[in-house]
Amino acid sequence: MNKYQTVFLGLGGNLGNIQANLQQAVGLLQKAVGELVAQSSIYQTRAWGRTEQPDFLNQVLCFKTQLSANELLIAIQAIETLLGRKREEHWGARSMDIDILFYGQECIHTPTLSVPHPYITQRRFVLVPLVEIAADWLHPQTQKTMQELLLVCEDNLEVNCLAI
Repeated sequence: MNKYQTVFLGLGGNLGNIQANLQQAVGLLQKAVGELVAQSSIYQTRAWGRTEQPDFLNQVLCFKTQLSANELLIAIQAIETLLGRKREEHWGARSMDIDILFYGQECIHTPTLSVPHPYITQRRFVLVPLVEIAADWLHPQTQKTMQELLLVCEDNLEVNCLAI
């Protein structure tokens, strides 16, 4: 039997009924991944990277899971597809995007998976919800907490809380 691992997932989307997609994603993830331990508020932000597209709604979830990192990746990609995700352009508009932000304190670098997510420290829309639910979580590479990383984040996009 696999031991439980604490994982943080970042959810986001900017196409269709985004709030409904986020709600549906949470339910599907609970069935596929494991126990939902914490769920951030939903935040609205301008698009990051490719800016000429609708605003995003973002949320961070924390789970306890027995899935391996690769099993987790397969599960979340299946949920993205189920919710209408089409991978047409890098950083393009999408109905649902689910990223593995942290898989415990592990550092994983394979052709299909990089954990911790390589852009965590550069994205206020990830750090703000992470701080809400896990301010003291330590980034395994920087050895800084989420709160410390948010304080020095150079991303100046506004992150507005929509719902708790």
